[in-house]
Amino acid sequence: MGIAVKFIDACFFIGSGLSVTFFLLLGGLVIGLTLGIILAVLRYKNIGRQLIARYISILRGTPMLLQLSLIYFAIPTLLGLQLSVLTAGIFAFGLNSSAYMAEIFRAGIESTPQGQFEAAKVLGISSLHTWKDIILPQVFRAIFPALTGEVIALLKETALIATIGGADLMRKSQVLAAEYFTYFTPLCIAGLYYYAIVLFVENLSRKLERRLDRAHH
Repeated sequence: MGIAVKFIDACFFIGSGLSVTFFLLLGGLVIGLTLGIILAVLRYKNIGRQLIARYISILRGTPMLLQLSLIYFAIPTLLGLQLSVLTAGIFAFGLNSSAYMAEIFRAGIESTPQGQFEAAKVLGISSLHTWKDIILPQVFRAIFPALTGEVIALLKETALIATIGGADLMRKSQVLAAEYFTYFTPLCIAGLYYYAIVLFVENLSRKLERRLDRAHH
């Protein structure tokens, strides 16, 4: 009974880091999606193409941990600001994700038939409504599996917040491991939480994809 109680207590303690993990995931996702779409559209329209390509190359070509450390430790010092761990994490994960999102959306936009753009232009539809109502909905359907993969990758990357003291699932498991001098059980519990969230995301993605397909047909 004592072992079972301790295990349940450990689950609750580590689970208390879920809120931080979710905030990082949702905040990073919002920034990543928004910037990713903007960058992909600008790149397609040949606006700042080289600058955007360099931005994407740098973020994809350097470690996520390095980017997180720069935003939390270096940039605030240079600017005389102090970011909270959560704020720094959301910005770091969001900016990193935007580079991958931009490439995903770029591929989706380039796979859209050129006739869609030409037909909208002939009909006198504004550029904003062409993208919002015609192009992007098609792109979302085409790239949905890739977007799901990026969401899952972003979720797993949020564990890096533990390196700068963020009290997420990973950090909570480390605290518990240090207290009881054993890493196996706490890390397994954290792993189960992450895996459960991944399964939830995958299941939700399949349902949304089926709904999009029904709406399309």
